[in-house]
This record gives sequence, structure tokens and C-alpha cells, in this order.
Amino acid sequence: MSDVEAELREELTEAFSGADFPVKNQMGLVPALPNGPATTFEAGDKSFTAMELATKLSSRAEFPYDNVDSLVDDVIAGLKDEGDL
Repeated sequence: MSDVEAELREELTEAFSGADFPVKNQMGLVPALPNGPATTFEAGDKSFTAMELATKLSSRAEFPYDNVDSLVDDVIAGLKDEGDL
């Protein structure tokens, strides 16, 4: 795992751990984010807003998510598949 991936994984886990799991859709994640959809995740030279992640990965999401780890695993996998990590 690269440093960028590890840092991004940590930021995502911290941000989404406050969600009320199980989360049934993307809107269920918004209240957990400190700045809502404008929340920015930064690692190394990579930067994504929550809205960008939602748009980019919407077809890959497999809701409902029962815990933060499975959600973050899918986000990271999606970013890798898209060539963003």
C-alpha cells in the first residue's frame, strides 16, 4: 500500500466512521462529513471532494454498507480502478 493510499484510507475512515451504519445510500453519508459534500480528502498530490468521489464512484458503490471498513475498501478499489490511485 502506498503512502498516498494509506493516508487517504485514514482520512476516509475518520470522516465516515461517524455515519449511522448501515448506510443505505450516498445521502446517508452526508451528515457524517464535516463540510458535507464539499468535504475534501487530500493525500500526497491527490485531492477529492466528497461530491467528486460520489460522482466518480456512484456506479461502483454497493449499498448498503454495514461498516466503515467495507465502504472505504470500495472507495479505494474504485479509485484504483479509475487510475486515480
